[in-house]
Amino acid sequence: MPPFQAPLSLCGPFRQPRQMLAEQIYDGHASIHDDKMASDLGFSGAPIEGPTHFSQFAPLLHKIFGDEFFERGCLSAHYQNMVVEGEEVRAFAELTEGQGKICTIWAEKRDGTPVLTGTASIGPDHPESELDRRRAKLRPSEQLVILSDLHVGMKGRQPEQVIMDFDQHMGDLYPFSLNQKLEKITELSPWYTELEGSSSPWGRAIIPFEMISVLTEYTSRQAGFPVKGPAVGLFADQEIKLIKGPLFVNHPYRLEREIATLSESRRVESYWTLTRVYDGKTDELVAECLLNHATVKSSYANYEDEAKALGKAL
Repeated sequence: MPPFQAPLSLCGPFRQPRQMLAEQIYDGHASIHDDKMASDLGFSGAPIEGPTHFSQFAPLLHKIFGDEFFERGCLSAHYQNMVVEGEEVRAFAELTEGQGKICTIWAEKRDGTPVLTGTASIGPDHPESELDRRRAKLRPSEQLVILSDLHVGMKGRQPEQVIMDFDQHMGDLYPFSLNQKLEKITELSPWYTELEGSSSPWGRAIIPFEMISVLTEYTSRQAGFPVKGPAVGLFADQEIKLIKGPLFVNHPYRLEREIATLSESRRVESYWTLTRVYDGKTDELVAECLLNHATVKSSYANYEDEAKALGKAL
């Protein structure tokens, strides 16, 4: 038995993540990242999108796992409290003796308010992740209203062809380009950039973890999942798992989506989508992304009437 069993703990510096979704539009209306919309729903301010915080973990997880994290890494997070622009956030990672290829991660504001909690690991045989545990504890929903036309196993209407170039505007859902993101990203690496991307261990610029979320979501409306609306949603849980990474800038990928889980709480109905990412040239499965879209019940104008018709109350 080793004389000391204290965990290896790392923390990064405080950073101020930037809001880049103030002009986001979907279903013909502003999103929760708009100040007025957030205020109307009772939030203190427009939240910064959750995966923005993933970049602060990249230096810590590279320190723990090396280059392998960008090839076979899994970052699994439960979002706890929103962050608004101007607030400071710090990321932590802790590897305990005997945990093997998984560590605990979390992020906090300067006053100690938790931002997210989760796990990070490397494959191919990943230990149980944060979202594995959380999904196992979910109880079946009694009766969904906004999501009543969805069912587990439902597939997107068609495969989606996607790519991310440096100056490509990512559309209404993500009204910015990769280069614009890199100007504001909390932790910049030369491996992400057009000028120095060839210096990466893979000889090409790689897509940052937080922008993998953009790659897999900017065409998500093509899936055609029949979610009632207009209604406002937010990300509540998210997992990005690389199988044969990294994902590269200006490289074609194909996405295939399905509904993995349906759940609800007092304030939201949630549909969890599993998006499989295939290399557009080799057809190999290179990543899987799990996302909990939490749809705010009170933002759907017909919720109360439809809920009453189903014997429920808001």
